[in-house]
Amino acid sequence: MRFSKVLAIALVALAAQISALAGEVAVLRNGRSISFVRREQLGDTTRLYTSDGYVDILTDQIESFEVEETPPTPPQQPPVPQPDTTTQQIAPVNAVTQPTVANSNSKVDLDELVRDASQRRQLDPDFVNSVIKAESNFKTRAVSPKGAQGLMQLMPQTAAQLGVSNAFDPRANVDAGTTYLSQLLDLYHDDPILALAAYNAGPQRVQQYHGVPPYRETHAYIARIVRDFNAKKTAKKAGQAVAKKNPPTNASPNANSSSRTAAKKRAKQATTAKVQSTAGTN
Repeated sequence: MRFSKVLAIALVALAAQISALAGEVAVLRNGRSISFVRREQLGDTTRLYTSDGYVDILTDQIESFEVEETPPTPPQQPPVPQPDTTTQQIAPVNAVTQPTVANSNSKVDLDELVRDASQRRQLDPDFVNSVIKAESNFKTRAVSPKGAQGLMQLMPQTAAQLGVSNAFDPRANVDAGTTYLSQLLDLYHDDPILALAAYNAGPQRVQQYHGVPPYRETHAYIARIVRDFNAKKTAKKAGQAVAKKNPPTNASPNANSSSRTAAKKRAKQATTAKVQSTAGTN
């Protein structure tokens, strides 16, 4: 299971990888100003990384740094390449029509869908649930102003690439959404922050900025998921601690011992059967 991927998500990691919610401006002594995404000190020179490269300025020529209200405008992008000509394009899965299920908002049904899809993709269900909460707040018929649809807010083009004919079908939507999320984690070497940034802003923007894009919406989106995911894990740990301190009082020690013995016996039998079955195939 790929639970280690999402367990790496923490507020400390978020702060380390996300520099600021807005762009910055370097005000020079000669009156000029330069917008930049991030800066780096190189001896007596400050390197300012802009949206299309970087510029080196003598540090003593910089009067001050100020915050921009809006992030720097990305440069004009060329037409999006076709899937067979770009290295950042997520490979589509086989286009198989997903079975239609009842369009139910039942949390129990959605929990089951998320658990099944997460297990197939080796993801933590809590992580997937946090993404769904941030995307649609568990509304199966949700539609964003940009046209994203369903629980995991699939754009029509992404849904088509993943073989989804009805993005409002909960099972098809969650299955495709977890597939896409798993592909992004593979693409960014199990870095959940970059995967979430790409899920929100697109892989091309992560490539363009060599990291999390300087978009306020994207930063807020990642922070929201991190907080929700960490809250789920904290609550589970607290519940486990309470359970250990307050074990059931209606079960006798002998009954518990018998139960453990039976479980060990079943596990031993299953292991023995597996070994015998393997030996028979050689």
